[in-house]
Amino acid sequence: MSIWKREMDLTVLNTTSRNTLMEALSIEYCAYDDNSITASMPVTSTVHQPLGMLHGGASVALAETVASIAANWCVDESKYCVGLEINANHIRAVREGTVFATAKPLHLGATTHVWVIDIKDQRDRLVCTSRFTVAVMKKKK
Repeated sequence: MSIWKREMDLTVLNTTSRNTLMEALSIEYCAYDDNSITASMPVTSTVHQPLGMLHGGASVALAETVASIAANWCVDESKYCVGLEINANHIRAVREGTVFATAKPLHLGATTHVWVIDIKDQRDRLVCTSRFTVAVMKKKK
């Protein structure tokens, strides 16, 4: 059974990134299934830190991006989700290629969600793992 309350469409999801940080970092939603969504980000000098490796902040931006869209797509349209807290453990350095972040729910409550995001490299090695907590809000009429 799918967790999504809205119709999933990668083209629509990627349209939401126009003129945002996601566009600046070249983050793209690339896959989903009934319980997760995945986004990719190229590792270039744009997202490097001074030592030539993927910046931890870019990894966190990728993790929050994919989990935030996931949270918002698994609540009905009378609600929306906003981030409360994110943490990340950086496991492996990446200097080039593409990384892929997959967000899966740990808890989908009425007022909060907790998402786990694993970022992996092109060889499927863990680069970063993150946990993201969101508040579920009701839209004002």
